[in-house]
Formats: sequence, structure tokens, C-alpha cells
Amino acid sequence: MSKVPTIKEIAKQLKISVSTVSRALHDHPSIGLRTKTRVQELARELGYEPNQTAIFFKQRKTFTIGVILPYLIEDFFAGAISGIEELAMQHKYNVLIGQSQDNVEREIAILTAMKNQRVDGIIVSLSKHTKNLDHFAVLEKYGIPVVFFDRVPASNAYNKVAFNMPQGTHQAITYLMEKGHRRIGIINGPKEMKSSKERTDTYMEVLQKKRLKIDLTLVAYCNLTREGTAEAMESLLSLKQPPTAVLAINDYVALDAIQYCKSKKIKNNKDIFFVSYANLPITNYLESPPMASIEQYPRKQGIKAAEILLQLIEAPEDQQPAPQNILIDGELVEHKR
Repeated sequence: MSKVPTIKEIAKQLKISVSTVSRALHDHPSIGLRTKTRVQELARELGYEPNQTAIFFKQRKTFTIGVILPYLIEDFFAGAISGIEELAMQHKYNVLIGQSQDNVEREIAILTAMKNQRVDGIIVSLSKHTKNLDHFAVLEKYGIPVVFFDRVPASNAYNKVAFNMPQGTHQAITYLMEKGHRRIGIINGPKEMKSSKERTDTYMEVLQKKRLKIDLTLVAYCNLTREGTAEAMESLLSLKQPPTAVLAINDYVALDAIQYCKSKKIKNNKDIFFVSYANLPITNYLESPPMASIEQYPRKQGIKAAEILLQLIEAPEDQQPAPQNILIDGELVEHKR
């Protein structure tokens, strides 16, 4: 097996110095045209490729960004990754992807691996159980900027891009009220998630403005699993006055809730109605989809997060911009039934 050609090999064959070869390959003005031509022709003939590690070391950049998200299999995160990769490729950056699988220890392990690989920056959607952000604070020591998206910290001290939960939730609750519903239930995510609190707060604000009684027994929490959704749905249906409509944290939870109702002979879009978030393409093919979904524009979120991260990477250390808190408005999409 032949060896990988090096600058030393080119210099040896042409009987010139290694530094001359290096300058010729980089079109340095101090090297004459004849020498440049000889060096570049031999480099092509030998199949020489630049040592990227050496280049990265010299530039103090790897031109790689890391992305940590809960699950790549989910359409929402696949859409976000599509946006991130699109912008990264335009700026000649590679993308490393890690899945936390909603596990904090796994999130920390992936973050540590990316730090050790010296990625230039990281984009993160937090695991649903992440409460402490100390493992992200460590990155500051290494000059690795972080941008959070979708599942973001509550503090505005961080760069973050997220769906405008209050705006989207207001749309959903108002829509259900316009359809005549007054007993509206919510299937929320875990209580520690920022979005769960925002959803509940907005729900109460809308009811208060409409001068309707606030009944927090109509707000159920789940761990985003099928079993957790079934338990949440069971608690809502067992109320003395069960809800006539339910707002679910996402389309997957809504579909699991619809299946649970079906097992109890409760008909979707007849006995009970659902609105959710995400607007997954699969809903277009369902016989009995949720009544409506709030489009959260994951690709747009991904592009914006990558845009902010590249700004942070390119800015000098002493000229880092102030943290940005970007909210992407949603849009209610009715489904054909």
C-alpha cells in the first residue's frame, strides 16, 4: 500500500525546501511562477492533499460545529438539523450530531466528547430532565460558544432560539373557545420544562381574560411516553366534568391520547377534540387527526440558531455580542377531517 504523499516528498523530488513547497501550494507571492507550477503539477500527480489538522491548528479552528438534541428520529429535530446543516455548509463548516435521548448523563458525555474534539461551537436542545447547566458553563473556559434552541433555559443570559410558546398557545386556546369549548384540558410535558410553565401560564391568562373559571385539575403532566400520555388522559377523563377538548404538548402526544380515547370508545373529533403543536406531515395521512396543530417552523429555528452561533465564532473574543433571545411565532393549521 503506497504512502500518503506529503510536502516533504514533493520537496525531496524537486530538490527544494519544504517551506518553498508550502508557499507554492498556497500561492505565496514570494515564489516564482515556474516553481509554483512545478510544485502544483507534482502535487496533483502524486494526489497530495493538505493536512487539515495542521491547517486547523494554525488557524485555531476546526470548522466543525456540534449539535446535541434529544432524538434525531423526530420530524421536528430532523427539520431543525436540515436548517443547521444548510447554513453550516454555506459557511464551509461540518456538523457533528449527538442524541441525548432525553438523558442528562448522556447529554454531558456528548458535550464532553465534542469539547475534546475542539468543535468551534455547539447548538443544543436540552434533555427534558436537564435542570443544572454547569456542564455548559465549562465550555466558556475553552472559548466554545453555545446556542440553545427549542428546549431552552429560562434565563436570558444565554443565546437561544425558540418557538413563541405564549403566542402559539394563545392561538390554540382561542381557536378552541371559538369552536365553543369551555372545558379545555392540557397534556403538558414534565413540570421542569420551561415550555410547560409557559403553556400553563398562557392558558390561565386567556381564561382570565374571558372571565372563565380557572380549574388546574384540567392541566395534566406527562413524561412524553405513551404510558405517560395514557395516565394523563385517564386523569382528565376521570374528572367529574371532563374536558371537551385537549391541548397536547405535541402531535405525538396527541396521537397517543387519541389512541387511548379510542380504546375507551371515545371518538376523536366527535366526543372529544384535540389541538397540538408541531404540525407533523404524517397528520395529513391520518383518518382521524388532531383538529389543528401549531406549526413551530423547526427549520427556521435551526437556521437562526446556526446564524447566531457562526456570529459568535467569527467575533473576536473581546467583542462578543450580547446574548440574543429569538422567538419564532407559530401558525395554527387546521386539519381536514
